[in-house]
Amino acid sequence: MLLTITYEGKNTQEISYLLYKNPSKKQEFEISAGRVCVFYPELSDGKTTVALLLDLNPIDLARGKSESDRGLFDYVNDRPYTACSFLSTAIVRVLGTAMSGRCPQRQELADSELDLTAKVYSLPCTQENLPNEIFEPLGYSVKFERGLLDENFPEWGESPYINLEISGKVRLSELLSHLYVLIPVFDRQKHYYISEAEIDKLLSHGGQWLANHPHRDKIVYRYFAMKKSYARTAIDRLLENSREETPEKQIPQEEDTEKRVPLNEQRLEAVKNLVVKSGARSVIDMGCGYGKLTKKLLTETKIENITAFDVSAHVLEKAKTMLHYDTMSDYRKSRLNLMQASLTYTDKRFKGFDCACIVEVMEHLEKSAIPAFERVVFEYAVPKTVIITTPNRDYNVNYEFLREDSLRHPDHRFEFSREDFGNWTEEICRKFGYTVEITGVGENIDGSGQPTQIGVFRKCV
Repeated sequence: MLLTITYEGKNTQEISYLLYKNPSKKQEFEISAGRVCVFYPELSDGKTTVALLLDLNPIDLARGKSESDRGLFDYVNDRPYTACSFLSTAIVRVLGTAMSGRCPQRQELADSELDLTAKVYSLPCTQENLPNEIFEPLGYSVKFERGLLDENFPEWGESPYINLEISGKVRLSELLSHLYVLIPVFDRQKHYYISEAEIDKLLSHGGQWLANHPHRDKIVYRYFAMKKSYARTAIDRLLENSREETPEKQIPQEEDTEKRVPLNEQRLEAVKNLVVKSGARSVIDMGCGYGKLTKKLLTETKIENITAFDVSAHVLEKAKTMLHYDTMSDYRKSRLNLMQASLTYTDKRFKGFDCACIVEVMEHLEKSAIPAFERVVFEYAVPKTVIITTPNRDYNVNYEFLREDSLRHPDHRFEFSREDFGNWTEEICRKFGYTVEITGVGENIDGSGQPTQIGVFRKCV
């Protein structure tokens, strides 16, 4: 199997420093089932190509040279000849330092976006749109060609393998990380046993870019060869990391707009005050995340019962830590119930509450899931009061970091304008017998409304 990377520009021979591979000689490395050769078929000031050639021994594959790959293959298979998960192993084994982005001799070059083209030969691919779906959102131009299965027998149809070419202006370390993670997405048959440790490997190499990928879930599920429990855990952790980093790195203006008190703190305080004003004795925090609102509600002694749930078990464990659940007083613990559940599925545990709080949650749902969400909350659970907060899309023009028509957070599926939100709340009241009061949180700049809009629904008697 063969991978080539071509750098075009000025002084392109310097890519050898980033790769830590001398262009004057062929270099060989051993892996569990064969050997890896690195050489430079093209070397000049204007264009340099490095090739990584992986030569696997079919006998070693079938017999298994280690416990990790023992018994995974038959004697006759396509593994030695197609770009598969072995190629990712070779990349990290041979080009691991280049993947890290460290190069003291040429650190400026390592940090620069270069005109790079990668070609992967004989990549298994039966879905015609898969290469474009996976690589184009990362900024690559994508080309691929697919030949006949056998030119002597055209009636057999096309080959299930493609020769893939991706090109773009990208750092070498990013390109290698993309290839390392995404080549196994095409190869559904891994050469190793998939364990929970693969989650950490995926996050280590894909955590910086995978959370925001529009086909994130598809990539993750294929990466884990459809082991759904690992895939779900990986997606939860990707979203968790994205949420933790977003306030500082991706949407600083939202926090900075309110100079004295961060917007999120204002939002939570406003919701708590609305709960207290409603006179609720029992509250359910639907989609509680890390439990920040729940923590505030626990300070209100008039609230006798607080239930909080989230779809992610991993997030709930974080919430327990934030709430100091293990050392919480018996009195507080008796008022609190944490559970795993989904906003889009009916659950008898949702019934009987005076007030339901849904804070910055619904915009993370796919639009197709909104009707189910509406029925779960307003038709099935039927709290006396429902408090929903969601971003005001009209306000996004005040965020300099946002491009036109982009959303405020990478995990948002949509955002309501003030008009959209007003129309939606009216429809909820008509369908389910509620009244609504619309308010907001944050400063109204240039008439674009407040950054957060709040709907307070009250069940008609």
